[in-house]
Amino acid sequence: MALVDVRRQLVDVNGAFVHLLGYDRKGLIGQPIRKLIDGGPLFSESEWKAALAEGRHAGEATLLCALGDRVTVQWASTSEGVTGRQLTLAVVLSTSRWGARFRRSTPHGESRALTGREREVARLVALGYTGPEIADQLQIAHDTVRTHVRNAMVKVDARSRAHLVAKTLGDGLVLAPVTGPVGAEMGRPTA
Repeated sequence: MALVDVRRQLVDVNGAFVHLLGYDRKGLIGQPIRKLIDGGPLFSESEWKAALAEGRHAGEATLLCALGDRVTVQWASTSEGVTGRQLTLAVVLSTSRWGARFRRSTPHGESRALTGREREVARLVALGYTGPEIADQLQIAHDTVRTHVRNAMVKVDARSRAHLVAKTLGDGLVLAPVTGPVGAEMGRPTA
């Protein structure tokens, strides 16, 4: 996952993104995302403004890795105003080192409604909580958390937790509140 500001500069990236591309995390923060995209930016300036206004997008791109390799990714993003800034969360849904050929495709079935508990668990996943942390927070068994995540993934046709977050946030199925530093909304320590 990568968090991008309105100037299309990286604000934050997670470990999976760093691992995928092989760059140092600190070296990525503040860099224009276009430097990582083979062939330059995906959107012109006017297309980017329109994308921000629309709020959600998905597509494919070929990213440049630190050692000169290229990896093609399918991605989805959602843009929202957070702490007075408009930020875009981009999530890599799947990757292919074979160009545009992906090993598996997303099923195009009709999404089913999530239960209240599935939405609650998906929201906590979106906030970055681990399975054991969610179990502790909701006072349920870790296996029960896994079941809720798996059921939610099936209902929205998600292939991974990251895909679940992208789809549930993008489709408005869950909203991740931001009331202060990340983690503060659930009493989580914020270093």
